[in-house]
Amino acid sequence: MAKTIGIGLIGLGTVGSGVVQLLRNAPSAMRRRKNVGFELRGIAVRDVGRQRSVDFDHSLLTADGMAVVDDPGVEMVVELTGASPAVEWVRAALKKGKDVVTANKAMLADYGEELYELALENGADLMFEASVAGGIPIIRSLRNGLVANRVESLYGILNGTTNYILTQMTRGAGDYADILELAQEKGFAEPDPTMDVSGMDAAQKLSILCRIAFHSGSTGSQIFCEGIEKIERRDIEYAGELGYVIKLLAIAKKRGDRVEARVHPAMVPADSLLANIHDEFNAIEVVGSAVGEQVFYGRGAGQMPTASAVVSDMVYLA
Repeated sequence: MAKTIGIGLIGLGTVGSGVVQLLRNAPSAMRRRKNVGFELRGIAVRDVGRQRSVDFDHSLLTADGMAVVDDPGVEMVVELTGASPAVEWVRAALKKGKDVVTANKAMLADYGEELYELALENGADLMFEASVAGGIPIIRSLRNGLVANRVESLYGILNGTTNYILTQMTRGAGDYADILELAQEKGFAEPDPTMDVSGMDAAQKLSILCRIAFHSGSTGSQIFCEGIEKIERRDIEYAGELGYVIKLLAIAKKRGDRVEARVHPAMVPADSLLANIHDEFNAIEVVGSAVGEQVFYGRGAGQMPTASAVVSDMVYLA
């Protein structure tokens, strides 16, 4: 008989709705893989009266995230808000010994070390595959698949919005401002794109990867960061004349006993792998002491790729 785990979901936005869809549409696959089922027992949202695009039991709704955490029927908390109170909900869940799955990169970049220790102290697990590169399994690969390696460096494209903008500028589709507006119309950029175009989103993700790969405690705000706001069409053209393409790269390297981490636009050879990562796709190259160079590629954002990473963590913990 399949085990059923009570889930408390905090956040029913784009990714949260995708998680609900996957839980509803793929229960038989989960039972085959782990002989486990999931039951939603509480859903916390900011606006209880808002219309939702996904079917669920509306009696589960509450505006109180802590009520979901405190519910004795909730065994696993899935936090998908990105809101400022999130760290309090996650702390409370871990202190109760409840496993937590989150996609909240800002929280992990600033409070990751504290939360990892809290999970360890209370016999709980904290999983966050969806916090970096959407559906690309980079977190689990660093934690498990490459555990026999000393990671020497990692670098790549960690933000789909900026990669879309730079790809379109390289194709001659318009200037920065024009392409940013197009990206917003297509849903590739937020109404306020500052976190993306400034490079801070990539820096937060790089901070999470550095903590796993190098045991570095740098927060996103401590990583050197330069965005793409000042990139002009002539920069793209000059790079092309020299045989290069401009990409926003996140780079981390081990230098003796310290880690050098930075995010900034860089010229990469036009025939290189990273130059040919287009639009909203991400790619991360990891260099390990035993395996050499490994490349992870895929959609770095979007509802279902990110929701897939969340559900994967849930099944892993079950």
